[in-house]
Amino acid sequence: MKRETLLIIRVFFFIQKESSWNFPFETYRSTTDREAESMERDQAQKRKEMLISLMEEDTYVPMRRRELAVLLSVPSEERRVFHEILDELVSEGQVEVSKRGKYSRARHRQVVGQFMATSRGFGFVAVDGMEEDIFIPEHAVGVAMHGDTVAVRLEQGRRGKRPEGVIEKVLIHAVHQVVGTYDASKKFGFVIPDNAKYGRDLFIPKEYDLGAVSGHKVVAEITDYGSEDKNPEGRIVEIIGHVNDPGVDIISIVRAYGLPDEFSDEVLRAAARTPEQLAPEDYSGRKDLRDLQTVTIDGEDAKDLDDAITISRSENGFVLGVHIADVSHYVRENSPLDREARKRGTSVYLVDRVIPMLPHRLSNGICSLNAGCDRLALSCMMEIDDKGIVTGHEICESVIRVDERMSYTSVRKILQDHDASECARYEKLVPMFQDMEQLAAILQKKRRKRGFVDFDFPETKIVLDEKGHPVSVAPYERNVATKIIEDFMLAANETVAEEFFWREVPFVYRTHETPDAEKMARLEVLISNFGYYIKNTKESIHPKELQKLLEKIEDTPEEALISRLVLRSMKRACYTTECTGHFGLATKYYCHFTSPIRRYPDLQIHRIIKECIHGQMSERRSVHYERILSEVAAHSSATERRADEAERETLKLKKVEYMQDRIGQIYDGIISGMTNWGMYVELPNTVEGLIRVQSMEDDYYFFDEEHFELVGESSKKIYKLGQPVIVQVKECDYVQRIVEFALYDRGEEADHGKDDQCKADCKQ
Repeated sequence: MKRETLLIIRVFFFIQKESSWNFPFETYRSTTDREAESMERDQAQKRKEMLISLMEEDTYVPMRRRELAVLLSVPSEERRVFHEILDELVSEGQVEVSKRGKYSRARHRQVVGQFMATSRGFGFVAVDGMEEDIFIPEHAVGVAMHGDTVAVRLEQGRRGKRPEGVIEKVLIHAVHQVVGTYDASKKFGFVIPDNAKYGRDLFIPKEYDLGAVSGHKVVAEITDYGSEDKNPEGRIVEIIGHVNDPGVDIISIVRAYGLPDEFSDEVLRAAARTPEQLAPEDYSGRKDLRDLQTVTIDGEDAKDLDDAITISRSENGFVLGVHIADVSHYVRENSPLDREARKRGTSVYLVDRVIPMLPHRLSNGICSLNAGCDRLALSCMMEIDDKGIVTGHEICESVIRVDERMSYTSVRKILQDHDASECARYEKLVPMFQDMEQLAAILQKKRRKRGFVDFDFPETKIVLDEKGHPVSVAPYERNVATKIIEDFMLAANETVAEEFFWREVPFVYRTHETPDAEKMARLEVLISNFGYYIKNTKESIHPKELQKLLEKIEDTPEEALISRLVLRSMKRACYTTECTGHFGLATKYYCHFTSPIRRYPDLQIHRIIKECIHGQMSERRSVHYERILSEVAAHSSATERRADEAERETLKLKKVEYMQDRIGQIYDGIISGMTNWGMYVELPNTVEGLIRVQSMEDDYYFFDEEHFELVGESSKKIYKLGQPVIVQVKECDYVQRIVEFALYDRGEEADHGKDDQCKADCKQ
C-alpha cells in the first residue's frame, strides 16, 4: 500500500477521536472584541495540542506542512494560520523540522530564549520561566548573534553548576545591520563590528563596498548569516565617515542602536502645522492659573521645559501645583507625530547631543513652558499637610504663564549658598523657594519613613571641545534644587497613579518588582567586606532595609560603590498595565505623568486623563486602550533600555578617549568589581578600568566566588571590594570600550602627582 494511503488512514482515525481543525468563526459576530480575542487564543492553544497529540501517535510519520494541511482538511483560507501555529510550535521547542522540511515531535529537550553573547566568545540564553540563564560554551554558539531568538538543546551540566546547552537553530535574527570599521583588500573587504559581542567579521564582496576604504566607519546590511565555517556576508549601505573624523564615533553608536535621529518629511510637515501661539479657543474650558507665581527649574542647557511649579501656604500645610505641558493637545492619537513618538518611545540624551522624541518645533516651542508665554498644561494641584500626606487634589486642564525660567545652579545659590547677588536678583521668588525647600524636606521624611530607597551617587559629566574631544570627566552630583524637583515630580506621579488605579480605567503604570532573594544574598556577601549587613529573608526583603544601609554609608568613602552594588542587585523598573507597586519608591501606586515631551507613556496617559476629565471614557474607548496599552508599555520599556544602553556606550567611549591621553599616569582608586579575569578599579572622576589577573605578575591570583575576593596563590594576598589601590593607566581599547590599569607600587620611581588633573576634574 502506498505511503500516502497509509498516512490518510492513520490521520483519519486520529481526526475521528480529536476535535476538528475548523472553528465556528460565526460566533464572533455576537461577541465583543475582547471576547473574540480570548476565543482566538483558546482556539490556537487547542490546535497546538491537537498537532502535538498527532505527532506523538506511534503510527505518525514525519510530514511536510502541505501534507499535514491536506490530511487535516485545513481550508485554504486557514493555511496562513496553520503555518503560523506550526512555526510557533517550532519556536517553542515542542516540534522540530528536518532538513527536508518534515515536522515531528522534538526528540531532545529544547527550550527557546534570547541569546546574550559576550565579547569572550561564550554566552547565555535567557528563557522565560527558568530561574537561571543557560550557559552556552563558545563551541556551541554556532552562527547565533547577540540578541537572536534561538532553540537550545539542554545538555547535562556539571553538578551544582548552571544549566548548559547547545544552540541548534536561530529562530529569529535580531541583528540585520552591523556598524563597524571597514578593512579593505583588492577583491573584497571585511567589516569589523564595533560591538565585540557580534563575534565574527562581516565579509563584503568588492561590488557591494559602496566605495569604502580602510578606516571608514560603515553600516553594513547582513545578506547571509553564514555557517560555522563561513563568515556572515553583507553589503555596505552607508559610509558614516572616517574613524578619525569628529562626531563619527557617536554617530556610529546612534546607528548601532538603531536610534532614529532624523524626522521624516511627513512628520516635519505635521510639526510645521503646529501653531506657535495659543488661539483664543484654546483657553475655553480650562482653569486659568496665570496669576499664580510660577517657575520652571531645569539645567542651564535645557530647552524642552515640560514641568512648572507653583506653591503656597495653606492652613494645614501647603498647596503644591505641578503643571505639565499639555503635549497631547497638539499630538493627536494616530497622527504622524503620534506614530513617530510611539516608535521612538523616548528622547535619547547622549554625551554630545539629544535625539528628541518630538520635533524641536514642538519640544522647544509651543510645548515648552517658556517664561512669559501663555501655555496649555495638565495640572495636578495637591493639598499637602505638615506630615507630607496629600489630603486633597485636583487634576485639571489649565492655562499657565511661567514668571521665571530658573536653573538648578541659581536655586542652589539661593538656598544652599545664600548668595547675596542671586538672592537680590530673584528677591520676589526667594520666599517661594524657601517654601519649596521646607515642603521637599517634609516629603523626603515621609518617604524615608516608609522605606524609600534613595540612591545619591554621582553621575558623570563630560565636557567636550568643539571637535567632540573630552577635556574633562568629573562626577555630577545632585544638589538641593534637583532634589526639590525630584520630590515634587514623585508626589505628582504617585497622586495621579493612585487616582486612576481607583477609577479602574486602563492605564500605564511604572512598576518595580521586589529583588530576587538570590541577588540579595549575594549583596549581603559583598557588603560584608565593608562591615555592613542587611536584614534579609529567604522570601523577600523590605525596601526599608536597603534604605537603612544607604543611610549608614552616607558620606563614607565607599558610599558610591555600595550604592551601585545595591542598584545592580535590584530589578529594572518598567512600564506595565498592572499596578503592582514600585519597590524602590516603597509605594503601591506610581506612574510617569510629568514628561510627555520626552516619554511616550506620559503622553499616552495624558490622553486617558483628559478623556476621563471630559467624561469620554466609554466602554468602547476603554476596550480600545486595553487593546493597545500592553504593547505601548512593552515597547516603551524596550526603547527606554535601548536609550540607556546607548547613553552608557557614549559615556564609556568618551571616558576611554579621555584616558587615552593619560597613558602612564598614576591615580588613586578603589576596587569596584571582581571577576574571574581580574578586578575593576574606579577613579574619583568616575572612570572605571580593568586590572587583568595575568598582569598581576607578583603572584597567580584566583577568584574566590564565595567571599568575592581575588586571592594570591603563594602570597595569600587578598584584594577586596572597596579596597583603595594605586593604579597606572596601561592602555585603552576603543573597540571594547575598556581602560586597562596596572597595579602601581608607591615605592617605584614615578610621579604620583600626575593624578592632579583627575582631582581638578572632580572639583568642577
